[in-house]
Amino acid sequence: MTQIAIDRTTTPKQPPADETLAFGKVFTDHMFLMDYQEGKGWHDPRIVPYAPFTLDPACCVLHYGQAIFDGLKAFRGRDGRVRLFRLPDHARRLNRSAHYLCIPEIDPAMVEESIRALVEVDQRWVPSLPGTSLYIRPTVIATETFLGVHPSSSYLYYVILGPVGAYYKEGMNPVRILASDKHVRAVQGGLGAAKTAGNYAASLFGAEEAQKAGYTQVLWLDGVEHRYLDEVGTMNIMLKIDDEVITPPLNGAILAGITRDSVLTLLRDWGLRASERPIAIDEVIAAAQAGRLEMWGTGTAAVISPVGELGYKGERYVIGGGKTGALTQKLYDTIVGIQYGTAPDPHGWTRMLGNRLGG
Repeated sequence: MTQIAIDRTTTPKQPPADETLAFGKVFTDHMFLMDYQEGKGWHDPRIVPYAPFTLDPACCVLHYGQAIFDGLKAFRGRDGRVRLFRLPDHARRLNRSAHYLCIPEIDPAMVEESIRALVEVDQRWVPSLPGTSLYIRPTVIATETFLGVHPSSSYLYYVILGPVGAYYKEGMNPVRILASDKHVRAVQGGLGAAKTAGNYAASLFGAEEAQKAGYTQVLWLDGVEHRYLDEVGTMNIMLKIDDEVITPPLNGAILAGITRDSVLTLLRDWGLRASERPIAIDEVIAAAQAGRLEMWGTGTAAVISPVGELGYKGERYVIGGGKTGALTQKLYDTIVGIQYGTAPDPHGWTRMLGNRLGG
């Protein structure tokens, strides 16, 4: 594997106080860059001072949206050690997204090393306050200069970092979500399973309508029958009806969430019944009305997000009295404990900074 060149900034910034952190507002001193050229492959891996890019106005990513990204976090534990959560899984998912967008895959070992090396260079930016973390955004964009619809012959892979507080301002309090029967984000056979810019652009209009109606996010239904649950805007969705935990299957229209997989693994460790199956919105509403429903979202940014209210066709359904359910809280506490090193990590999900074999 090619060695990463490191050019450290001569004007380091002062990281903000942990108490002031929001999400996605502040970025660290450095970034990782690597180029791809057809016939040459991926080359010139380097860490350089954080700075703007210069792109040609005809750069194809600006016109045809050939772009992918991923998102993961580094955590500083009470012991002062920095841990990366499920790094190899995020590297593999970045390449799965690349496949859908006709982007040349990157050696997963290089993806892991690019992230590890960059976090190590900027490790003083990893906050210490409970609930805070360092958000990591690996991205690939098409850079060939042309107008015409075909895969680019050149790309830029880059990684940026930013210290973050809680994703939701309301914290662990239950959120309100709106099941949309009008808008569609993705369909089977499309790009719903890829973490690509276009998927998020497709969600904006519906999300704006939901927020104007007092909801935090949209719960997308399937694009054909508008009946079966897909996922929430920034999260996979899960629910518990009686003794069964249910999440929609990976049918090609939703993202294979790393936190989703972590939750399913934990549930099965605990001997609980966890099903990946289609579930209709009518079944969900009936369970809510009968008081048999617990509901939450899973995602890297929010970790576990309890759902306290579900809107659908002009009606609002309160879930669990609008409070966080017991299983939701247990899942959150367990995953966060693993991330910060205060709970056992039986599956080896964390990687200690400076120890590539894991913690």
